Amino acid sequence: MKQEWRHLLLALGFFTRIPVPNLPDFKDADLNHAAKYFPLIGILVGLVAALVYFLAHFILTQSLAVLISMAATIYLTGAFHEDGLADSADGLGGGWNKERILTIMQDSRLGTYGATALFLMLFAKFQTINAMSPIVVPVALISGHALSRLAAVWVMRCLVYVRFEGKSKPLATAISTIDTLIAHMFGLAPYLVVIVLLVLSQHAWQTIALLILLTSLPVLCVWWWWAHKIQRWLGGYTGDTLGAIQQMTELAFYLGVLVWSLHV
Repeated sequence: MKQEWRHLLLALGFFTRIPVPNLPDFKDADLNHAAKYFPLIGILVGLVAALVYFLAHFILTQSLAVLISMAATIYLTGAFHEDGLADSADGLGGGWNKERILTIMQDSRLGTYGATALFLMLFAKFQTINAMSPIVVPVALISGHALSRLAAVWVMRCLVYVRFEGKSKPLATAISTIDTLIAHMFGLAPYLVVIVLLVLSQHAWQTIALLILLTSLPVLCVWWWWAHKIQRWLGGYTGDTLGAIQQMTELAFYLGVLVWSLHV
């Protein structure tokens, strides 16, 4: 239990700005064991997003509540995943081979591709969430943040880690079968709770099946496309590409929820 607590704190400190105690004798390999808690961190981030939205919506408009909620999660995570999206867009947009792509991704400067991708992602998420019913938004945020981080775990499980030449940031590079199952438990838990609540509230099975189809299909399509793309160009994944898949699958999930909510 002590070791698992250490891994949880490591995941919390790695993916958020929340202060955690110093962890002595840190090894890069510790992140492999902490990876199973990535979706749990997503639940935490989603809960913060939902709470901020809920409180802001009492006194402000829907659009401002969504904007403040998004700002809160970006502050909480230090724009960790957004940075990965921007770096991935710059690298894959401006590079013509693996070495050039990785070099661009290591550059701390924001390029045209990265700026464009970041703007479109944030704007699309804002528009999508803002178009949802206020009742739907909190559960969508919690489920979306958890499931999108599970998508990053899928990438880690299916592809190999591509190391930058020279010094690189520590990153989880492998995840065991047991840890993958635990990650699925956390990543799917909020989503399954919503399904159960719909069943208990006696919604039609067609409505529930439509929700599952409209939310899972976009996420799976985006995941497959991105995994295929980075495998082709990089031969595997980097930390930046994990951040990118988190952002893209989060948006894909929200779009599915929105389409569902508009047709039920």
